[in-house]
Amino acid sequence: MRRASHSLIIVGGLLALGATSICVADDDMAQFFTAGHVDGQLRAYNYDRIYATTDKANARAFSGAILLNVQSGTVANGFSVGVSAVSANALGTKPDTPADVDVSLMGPGNSVTALSQAFLQFENGRLLVRAGDQYLDTPWMGSNDSRVLPSSYEAILAQVTPSQGWTIVGIRSLQWKSRTSDGFHADNLYYPSTYDGDSMYGNNASLPLTARRPNGTWTIGTTYASEYVKAESWYYDFLGFGRMAYVDGTYKYKLGSDFAPFVSAQYADEVGGPDNILVETQTELLGVAGDRVRSRIIGADVGASVFNGQIDLAYNQSAQQQGAVGLGSFVTPYTITYATDPLYTTSMLRGLVEQGPGHAWKAKAEYAFLDDTLRFVMAYTKYSTTLRGDSHDVYFDVVYDFKGALHGLSLRNRFEHSEGGINDLNPGNKPFSYNRVMLSYKF
Repeated sequence: MRRASHSLIIVGGLLALGATSICVADDDMAQFFTAGHVDGQLRAYNYDRIYATTDKANARAFSGAILLNVQSGTVANGFSVGVSAVSANALGTKPDTPADVDVSLMGPGNSVTALSQAFLQFENGRLLVRAGDQYLDTPWMGSNDSRVLPSSYEAILAQVTPSQGWTIVGIRSLQWKSRTSDGFHADNLYYPSTYDGDSMYGNNASLPLTARRPNGTWTIGTTYASEYVKAESWYYDFLGFGRMAYVDGTYKYKLGSDFAPFVSAQYADEVGGPDNILVETQTELLGVAGDRVRSRIIGADVGASVFNGQIDLAYNQSAQQQGAVGLGSFVTPYTITYATDPLYTTSMLRGLVEQGPGHAWKAKAEYAFLDDTLRFVMAYTKYSTTLRGDSHDVYFDVVYDFKGALHGLSLRNRFEHSEGGINDLNPGNKPFSYNRVMLSYKF
């Protein structure tokens, strides 16, 4: 909890600033405390990893969790403070044998507790500035919220909204808290579990313990959304790992009230020289070291919204790059192994980021019933890659959102089955199934 105590000091200082340094009237200070709001979520997740090989034991994990967010009212024309506390507990259900534990859910221990947000915010008109520990929502740096606790970042964020639907964002992040960590650290998903005292699990862990620390990330991006067009463009400088440019755009046209075809395209390009931490440590990604980082991915997605559902067919291609780390594998420090990247063909288990150069097809269909309370999603993804061979994933997702007195309660079951691949894409190169039961209540 090294960084959690630091966050408490930040929050205490911010409250003192709000109370003494900002010249506001007494009624404004009363609003600072009374006009805020509290919200959050209760979660109970049960995850099961089922392997066809006899060489690896099945793994499971259960966790109950609470995510609590407190946002103050505003004073001095826009200043406010936000704090979020998160806590997960296995409630005595953790298997006795460590190999039987799915450590990606909340790590190998019985509990994880942290302050995931502690920030000072200024928002006035078209300008938003936030400094401190916070959740981020960008394509390659986000909350990775597929486990009981989300990821968060120590960062400064500035956002301008020049006109309705158009935003420009700049971010400087310094450290982060993974979704199994109890504090903030100067590392990322390429570092081994327990690096610098971290409790980061479910990560790539390719780097040696002797690797130097990263210096965070510079990010700038712009997004635009209208009735027909949705587009975004981002630049990331993952200091010590690579510089990435990413663009994504969708055009959707309504043909009547129940039919709206769309087409989407995306492009990502990444470079990194000899001062790269992966290069200087001769770290192998998917068994291949290199003298530079060089990656390029293209993608397209075509489909249509039909009545209460949607169907689409997506494609991504990751180009092979001779001499590059991982033969051109995409270097993404905050999504690798988490399968939370924005590529169209990424499955629940993994995508081209985890499998390296090659291509993938994904067909998906979803539909909502019973006044949108019951939703079904089905998908089939086929991968053909140089370093991990050919494989396919079958995905099912069922969600029921309660209404009335139980509004806010949601029950979800996600299931994916993977077959094929080489080089232990699945343990023992045998089929692998992953089932996730997720009960949550938003308040």
